[in-house]
Amino acid sequence: MIVTYPFSAVVGLADLKLALVLNAVSPRVGGVLVRGEKGTAKSTIVRALAAQLPPVDVVAGCRFACDPAAPGDECPDGPHEPGEQWLRRPASLVELPVGASEDRLAGSLDVERALTEGVKAFEPGLLAAAHRGVLYVDEVNLLHDHLVDLLLDAAALGICYVERESVSVRHAARFLLVGTMNPEEGELRPQLLDRFGLTVKVKASRDPAERAEVVRRRLAFDADPGAFAGRWTAEESALAERIAQARARVPGVRLPDVRLTQIATVCAAFEVDGLRADLVTANAAIAHAAWQGRDVVTTEDVRAAARLSLPHRRRRDPFDAPGLDESLLEDLLARTSEDERPDGPDGPDGPGGPGGAGGADGPGGADGPGDPGGPDDPGGAGGPDYPGGSGGPGGPGCADGAGDPAASGPDRPDGGPRDAVPGYPAGTHLQDPAEERPRGPSRGTSGGSGQDGPASSAAGSGQVAVVAEPYRVPLLKVPGLGEGVAGRRSRARTSQGRATGSRSPAGRVRDLHLPATVLAAAPYQKERGRTGPGLLLREGDLREVVREGREGNLVLFVVDASGSMAARKRMTAVKTAVLSLLLDAYQRRDKIGLVTFRGTTAELALPPTSSVEAGAARLRSLPTGGRTPLAAGLARAAEVLRVERLRDPARRPLLVVVTDGRATSGGDVDRAAALLGGTASVVVDCESGPVRLGLAVRLARRLRAPAISLDSLSDLGSVVRDYRKAG
Repeated sequence: MIVTYPFSAVVGLADLKLALVLNAVSPRVGGVLVRGEKGTAKSTIVRALAAQLPPVDVVAGCRFACDPAAPGDECPDGPHEPGEQWLRRPASLVELPVGASEDRLAGSLDVERALTEGVKAFEPGLLAAAHRGVLYVDEVNLLHDHLVDLLLDAAALGICYVERESVSVRHAARFLLVGTMNPEEGELRPQLLDRFGLTVKVKASRDPAERAEVVRRRLAFDADPGAFAGRWTAEESALAERIAQARARVPGVRLPDVRLTQIATVCAAFEVDGLRADLVTANAAIAHAAWQGRDVVTTEDVRAAARLSLPHRRRRDPFDAPGLDESLLEDLLARTSEDERPDGPDGPDGPGGPGGAGGADGPGGADGPGDPGGPDDPGGAGGPDYPGGSGGPGGPGCADGAGDPAASGPDRPDGGPRDAVPGYPAGTHLQDPAEERPRGPSRGTSGGSGQDGPASSAAGSGQVAVVAEPYRVPLLKVPGLGEGVAGRRSRARTSQGRATGSRSPAGRVRDLHLPATVLAAAPYQKERGRTGPGLLLREGDLREVVREGREGNLVLFVVDASGSMAARKRMTAVKTAVLSLLLDAYQRRDKIGLVTFRGTTAELALPPTSSVEAGAARLRSLPTGGRTPLAAGLARAAEVLRVERLRDPARRPLLVVVTDGRATSGGDVDRAAALLGGTASVVVDCESGPVRLGLAVRLARRLRAPAISLDSLSDLGSVVRDYRKAG
């Protein structure tokens, strides 16, 4: 028997525990997205949550976990009659592997039985198994697009549809969606990101004592899982009981109009898209009130909910990291509480009320330090390891461990105005945390002190130019037909797309090509003894569909950062062009890498990754100056591509060289270019001025690549014409 690490034994991570508990209390909250660095117990705590969920009643023998009190009318195993046998079982935890197929997720028809036995047999998938339980996706940001589309449909409708070979099957699929991800590997599609009700950013503690306690407990668990789990039985039982009580309390929790207006004001002020944020925040506030033992939602519940439900809905472009201006949140909550509180400062939300210092969240409240602790937890149940506890650094429901509202987030560093929001004077301006970094020529140099003043690099050498707003760029493709990961750039054979032919299956049939199967079997009907109308099939007759779609590529940027490019206006144009191409790579599901060269060497500034956010950050801080080792840059690119071919041979590369073609150091350019023979390439010509030497065009000929003028890159029509002409 596999023993799961106890939920109560996880050290720290108060925000994550609270987010998971709120979803356990009320599934309407809509799931949790856990963002954080590797090795922070993201998977451990999610798996531990399942043991704390209340058990569910299911119809005996139903593969779709139908509720005996309200069985689904369209259940494929139904119809279920009243009074059928039922059983109680633990809530399911279903893990969706990143490399799963569409059939494994949604379920599939047993095509072989359908053809050979003449029966319509449906095999349920992971969505059916996760119904009324938890669907956990580790590395959710690496999930393929076609699986993301299925998840979006199921999460929005609560129903899984399978339409295939003239057979229609649908079944209920309502689940708690929990995803974990490392932002360094890339971001989620906005549609899927919005489907997660709450988001939590986790990182390892820098406190040596807390880190030591983590290791101590983990070693004890690895040495004897059963004995370690046994020491936490009382805490686990108490937590499960409290979740069950809170879940039963949820229907009776009242959301006053004052609090609803407060939620709407906060969401409007933070300019979130749509109304899902308002609904999620309201449901999370209700769940938080039930968890704290209250029957009425207070400002403290709204605060805890907003800190978890809004950060990932504040992003304005793919290069923005999720975040929340908590000083503005506190101002909004304070103003709405002051304007609408009927009883003054000592009313329901004042110091003496349920949300105040003497209430359920205060030192003597339900989660105060006086609660009993576990055998290894000196802080007690209300300490840093308990959801909602006030003993941890983050306090009850704090995002990112910010317990003190006054210290929970910096105000505007420039002292500038805010956007027009309720409670602020007309004409004020709301600060987006993402706007604190430079976005255009008028916002100063990245890392510098002003628009025109030089900025030093981290190494103290070179200048850093500004980056303007990105623009739309043309579609640059790898020629030929690939077989890489599904994406949106180059032509490829993929599991999604239009049918272009058929083939014999390598294993089980996943996508039957019915006409080809019939044609393969037709010549042998007489010798097989066919006498009736049915078609006699053999396993060798089956054919799969060959589909053509688009793939994602490895786009490797090789950027000239030498002195010849260091003229500020020219380097601003170069950085903006590369940033625009990065944004295009994000939208087309590419991996990206960045090689820069200046002085005497070339540097791999960004190893190939799916995180365009990381690429944009490296680009903005890229210093320039020095000589031009063009050959070294090309040689470094060839080495990077060689290694990546070994790691991911199916992903085809596209090399984008951004240079004026000058070479003043670093070796023989022709020999370096020969190392890249056969690699699909594009040269962005940065040469400017009335007299041009055509060096970048000459490099493009060596690479057998089209050359695109930097000045015309933002002119989509001219670039497409130049690209097609050169290609």
